[in-house]
Amino acid sequence: MNRSLINKTLSLIGLALIWSCTTKENTAPINLEEATVAELQEGMRSGTLSAQTLVTYYLDRIAAYDDAVNSVIELNPDALGIARALDEERASGQVRGPLHGIPVLIKDNIDTGDQMLTTAGSLALTYGPAPDDAFVVKRLREAGAIILGKTNLSEWANFRSTRSSSGWSGRGGQTRNPYVLDRSPCGSSSGSGAAVSANFAALAIGTETNGSVVCPSSTNGVVGIKPTVGLVSRDGIIPISETQDTAGPMARTVADAAVLLGAMAGVDPNDKATADAQLHADYTQFLDDSALEGKRIGILKGTFGNHEKVDLILEEVVRTLEAQGATVIRDIELPERSAIGRASYTLMLYEYKDGLNTYFNSRPNSPIRTIEDLIAFNEENAAEEMPFFGQEHLERAAAMGSLEEQEYLEAFEAVTSNSRAAIDNALASHELDAIMGVTGGPAWTIDVVNGDHFGMGSSSPAAQSGYPNITVPAGFVGELPVGVSFFASRYQEPTLIGIAYDFEQATKVRRAPQFIQTLPTE
Repeated sequence: MNRSLINKTLSLIGLALIWSCTTKENTAPINLEEATVAELQEGMRSGTLSAQTLVTYYLDRIAAYDDAVNSVIELNPDALGIARALDEERASGQVRGPLHGIPVLIKDNIDTGDQMLTTAGSLALTYGPAPDDAFVVKRLREAGAIILGKTNLSEWANFRSTRSSSGWSGRGGQTRNPYVLDRSPCGSSSGSGAAVSANFAALAIGTETNGSVVCPSSTNGVVGIKPTVGLVSRDGIIPISETQDTAGPMARTVADAAVLLGAMAGVDPNDKATADAQLHADYTQFLDDSALEGKRIGILKGTFGNHEKVDLILEEVVRTLEAQGATVIRDIELPERSAIGRASYTLMLYEYKDGLNTYFNSRPNSPIRTIEDLIAFNEENAAEEMPFFGQEHLERAAAMGSLEEQEYLEAFEAVTSNSRAAIDNALASHELDAIMGVTGGPAWTIDVVNGDHFGMGSSSPAAQSGYPNITVPAGFVGELPVGVSFFASRYQEPTLIGIAYDFEQATKVRRAPQFIQTLPTE
């Protein structure tokens, strides 16, 4: 991260460390660490907190702790001014909704038409800001959210090299896990997951093609929602796959993630996938601590047996689900997963080339106009961009033809039809409300030379089908968080939010990270 930028920003706005605020007599201080959106709104409603104070708190916390985590790639120099204006609106009786005055961090592959850059972590796009806000950013600003800054990510959303390290980018360096700093934050929304977990903001936005919201949410001990493709517009988001890409909320609680999802969702003429979106203005209406009563939850086959300590967590998860009134059915099979996975990779290569070329040409001053330009830039700047790993995915994508190729059409059909049929048939044949799997195992040691060491995970079925998926903290292996995921059919976010909330309220396993340097070896 550019520390000089942070220091300059902090000095200009004259930050003071503010851990709590009380402006009215007989009102208890607000503990801003781990504070929920509802608590923050109550503080601002009562007058014990302002948006300016909240922005100041988060900026100061970033300055104090993010040198260790390296999750925030850039701060918004206008954040305090925006907060001041929103405080004035509130004082005049105008409150836009539950996000009014709430700071949000945005993954650095999402356009913001302000003074900040949008780079996907690449030095190739550091020439200047994007010309306009992404649709989702416009939605957030309209809702009264404050765009606090941009988060680091796995460069090009982890679709550059077969040996990439999650959370590493040429622009931002390596993001680290706030629980144990030499452990991976997973990716590609690495900075978003780590920053929310470390209490650098209450909310963050990530993006996912396959696992990039749910995996960093799990490894950083937070909640992540990967929505149905089409619920949230992708306009202004640097793409990988039109078929699988979506942005999603990341937060410390299911309730906070639901608030953010309501602000993000919407129909956008610039994203045809949103045309028939089944929208709800308020997803908090589905927060129900009895939602598991009578539900049937299937456990994805292969979830157990990968890690003995994770298995212990999963058995406790099953006991909790059953105690809350759910029926649990084990060993739910989803056929053709390997074949669908191969087809998905082919599909992504084709769509990556097409999507990147389209995006580059939407940036009027971009010196990068094609995927070939990007490859050449990386080769010319290899010392900064490729000190540890290469760009095999980019090179393979560049070799693909148009979206009219028969190979692409066959891959598209295999991914969309087969993956959706597999989930829908499993849900129907077992009369299930949702399927559960372990989101991922404990975070592995960061290794920029050999790359990531992924183990277990369950993101692919929902990602390939474009179906919703939500991960919730489930336990710890030592100091390392482990999450479980619940997924279902298209636009079943209300059901999943209810299930996740009931489970969360029954367990409440999240605890704040302590920035441990490394785990003991003895």
